[in-house]
Amino acid sequence: MTEAGTEPEAVIQTLLDAALPHVAFDGWSAATFRAAIDDSRLEPGLARAICPRGAVDLALAMHRRGDRAMVARLAATDLSALRFRDRITTAVRFRLEAIEDKEAVRRASSLFALPQYAADGARALWATSDLIWRTLGDSSDDVNWYTKRMTLSGVYGSTLLFWLGDDSPGHVRSWEFLDRRVDDVMQVEKVKAQVKANPLLRPLLAGPDWALSKIRAPRPKRTDLPGQLAGDRQEE
Repeated sequence: MTEAGTEPEAVIQTLLDAALPHVAFDGWSAATFRAAIDDSRLEPGLARAICPRGAVDLALAMHRRGDRAMVARLAATDLSALRFRDRITTAVRFRLEAIEDKEAVRRASSLFALPQYAADGARALWATSDLIWRTLGDSSDDVNWYTKRMTLSGVYGSTLLFWLGDDSPGHVRSWEFLDRRVDDVMQVEKVKAQVKANPLLRPLLAGPDWALSKIRAPRPKRTDLPGQLAGDRQEE
């Protein structure tokens, strides 16, 4: 390979392309990773150094590839005429339509359902939701930063599972399912707003609202922390 071809990301993409034809037969397994090394003609030591967990790292790379395709499509699409809930729906649909190999994703879903890889799957799902919100211009810096991503993770995760089993023409049933999930979320937000506007119920929320107001989104330079409290004076 050329020197440029030994860059970590280039190696990962080469291995991923070589692995995908094997995933339908062997899943995201050691056998698939060995076949990817053989087919790509990469040095085994280099491949294992860059992907120490083998096919698990490639499954995560496939997920990130789909995220990048979604962002590129969103950037090329004029969403200005859409309501914000429809922009969210469009982003989730774009992310699903970025999937090139449904069987590979189905196998990845089974992989990340295993206890030892569940955290990896949850992080990948959260990263997708975060990416959607940031791409659509979310600037929240309080507890809403978390609730938006948590809610969207649930919407995307449930829609993905439905989509994997959907054989309707053009996945029309999946898009109907997605619309219902987003509508459910909007109804929850509507109820929350009504409760806060109710003079009888508003005092009951004073304590929780005060506590939640102290929660902040993670600082860009402190990615090892889940968040921060208002008034935190630690150095960035």
